[in-house]
Amino acid sequence: MVYKFTLLSDEVDNFVRIIKIDSEATFFELHDAILDSVKYDKHQMSSFFICSDDWEKGQEVTLIEMDSSSEYDILVMDQTKLDELISEEKQKLLYVYDVVADRAFFMELTEIIPGQSLDKPACISTKGIAPQQLMDEDAIFASPVLTIDENFYGDEEFDIEELDEEGFGDMNFDDSTLFTEDPKF
Repeated sequence: MVYKFTLLSDEVDNFVRIIKIDSEATFFELHDAILDSVKYDKHQMSSFFICSDDWEKGQEVTLIEMDSSSEYDILVMDQTKLDELISEEKQKLLYVYDVVADRAFFMELTEIIPGQSLDKPACISTKGIAPQQLMDEDAIFASPVLTIDENFYGDEEFDIEELDEEGFGDMNFDDSTLFTEDPKF
């Protein structure tokens, strides 16, 4: 059988790759075909995740064997055939190509072609430019600047003095006690 996978990116709107591969090929062969189709460096960590229909990560297939606290067995790309984990059209996968920033291609098995075989995978359709393989370190660790001002809570009329009117002003903070009890309670 031949599998036809469609790859999309959530970073680049017009990015599409369609790859045909034999169902008995390994995940490593699919990994290589993906990298060839996007012209990425082949010396970076990556993983496949078998996903639910809602894109929730399930079984991971890693490039190299690693220790993991995952509930799933550790599977390695060059030792795992596609048809061991994938057998139905519309099966979803994530191909994480930037492990540090958790960036991935969204993949779907769009067609199963019975009665055919392929010696090697082929990218049969290329549209758009692939996103940059690795994010710059500055972009990964950059965080938006949070400005805290009088409008932080969404109320321009907020007045700290209002807290005293609500009964919080009776609390006594001195060296001898942390709280004094209100006799009304």
